[in-house]
Amino acid sequence: MSSDAPFHDPHVTLSRIYTRTGDEGRTSLVGGQRVSKDALRIEAYGTVDELNAALGLAITSIPEGAPAVHLLAVRLTRVQHELFNLGSLLATEMEDLRPGQPVITAADVTRLEKEMDEANATLEPLNSFVLPGGCRLNAELHLCRTICRRAERHTVTLAAHERIPPEAVQYLNRLSDALFIWSRLASRLLNRPETLWQPNQS
Repeated sequence: MSSDAPFHDPHVTLSRIYTRTGDEGRTSLVGGQRVSKDALRIEAYGTVDELNAALGLAITSIPEGAPAVHLLAVRLTRVQHELFNLGSLLATEMEDLRPGQPVITAADVTRLEKEMDEANATLEPLNSFVLPGGCRLNAELHLCRTICRRAERHTVTLAAHERIPPEAVQYLNRLSDALFIWSRLASRLLNRPETLWQPNQS
């Protein structure tokens, strides 16, 4: 990372993973506060962590090949890093945020919007809702989308009770839309058909 990078490199040493400090159902925020493991803030960044894991699974389903498919893998990997930044933000109370701490920014939100516009311009317009499936990558990106929506709901609930930067909700909102578009893009890039919702086939 260059010296003019906006965020500090991690200062973390992970040697002994278990600590026994959570045995009574409490954990620590970045600022040192001890809170219950079912606190709203923990629920929010825990679901962001779940989303990150699901994205990792989706990325492993991307076959090596054409540059367009490679670009999708690159963007999803970048999103994984951004989700870790979002987790850092959500794990920190506003008064404890420090310069150089990894966070989500308005630029991250804008970049997602630009990438969605680029991808959507290559897709056929929809005349019905899309059912997840058609190929593994499509289904996994839809799963990521639904986890992202849950993370957004938890973060909205947190925002109703505690102060958090608005970019947290904005990012998750845009990301869920991006994951929907990227799921469609995956089907197109892999030449797999999309399944549209037909109510009378139920």
